[in-house]
Amino acid sequence: MQDSSLPPPPPGTPGGGGATPSDAVTVVRFDDVTKTYNGTTAKAVDGVCLDIRAGEFFSILGPSGSGKTSCLRMIAGFEQPSSGRIWLDGVDVLGVPPYNRDVNTVFQNYALFPHMSIEANVSYPLRMHRVAKDKIDQRVSDALALVEMEEFAKRLPHQLSGGQRQRAALARALVGRPKVLLLDEPLGALDLQLRQQMQLALKQLQREVGITFVYVTHDQGEALSMSDRLAVMSAGRIEQVGTPREVYFHPKTPFVAGFIGKANLGPGTVVFESGAVVGHWGGLSFPLAADTPLGPCVFSLRHEAVSLGEGAGDITAGGTVEEVVFLGDSSEVMVAVDGMTLVAKAPAHIGFALTSGQGVAVSFKAAEVVRVDG
Repeated sequence: MQDSSLPPPPPGTPGGGGATPSDAVTVVRFDDVTKTYNGTTAKAVDGVCLDIRAGEFFSILGPSGSGKTSCLRMIAGFEQPSSGRIWLDGVDVLGVPPYNRDVNTVFQNYALFPHMSIEANVSYPLRMHRVAKDKIDQRVSDALALVEMEEFAKRLPHQLSGGQRQRAALARALVGRPKVLLLDEPLGALDLQLRQQMQLALKQLQREVGITFVYVTHDQGEALSMSDRLAVMSAGRIEQVGTPREVYFHPKTPFVAGFIGKANLGPGTVVFESGAVVGHWGGLSFPLAADTPLGPCVFSLRHEAVSLGEGAGDITAGGTVEEVVFLGDSSEVMVAVDGMTLVAKAPAHIGFALTSGQGVAVSFKAAEVVRVDG
């Protein structure tokens, strides 16, 4: 996140932080943006500072009511900030209407005109901008080819499947070659298998066209699988910005640790004893990195980092099975260990063999334990 005291970035100015190429430039910037809707006192967006780089697939992830869609609507111009500024390609867009912003939006409900063919739907924004007809035909053809929908050009939206309608909506959004493409939970109406197929197709499409995608979702799997970077939001504020691996393996707050994946979370303390930094969590003790801050804290340990049996990690403890939850290809085994409960993710056949009250050992690597309240 960026310091709101910094001056606005002119076009071509490198943005800050993140794992994108060193020559990347900031194309969207939130400068201490707050949004409060009329009739309410709660802040839907609360002091957000954020840089989004040109050419990256950036996701805004959070639960319902976290402020992610409000951020997207302010980029599009459908809403205005209550305070703060938003910059698009180095230009302050406060008061600039949506039709004068170099962005397009793809919605969850597709928003296709039902009485128009797919070809006419895709050409519509070009016709509104009075692009020459010969150029329209070529650009529509190119856009439909990009999403593999050429053979459906003459059909009406109701004659297509959900996935095909979503591709048509993408073609219409891309035909104008916007600087930024905004996607508001575009896969939410699709079934699981089709949603997974579209995740891969979207990422491949973004790489091919090179346009900045800003993708809003509450689905952590979508955000982790497609994003170059992502921002995790809660209660209108950004909890963490980083690459999917950074956010997953090195969560900065208890919210991020609990929202991204599944983790054992609990209060503990970090002390300096016998010449080393040591974590105490329930009845467990384990070494930590020398630069870990001392004092009371919250620890996070991913379910998949906890193994049943001895020898899988440098920390082992005996426990008692409390419950086994079958998940299909795996099981979650809740084990009472030294005054707390640890959940281990295990292969399904191992879970089948366990019953409540049975004694079992759990083990994990101390390096997998993360202090998350820093």
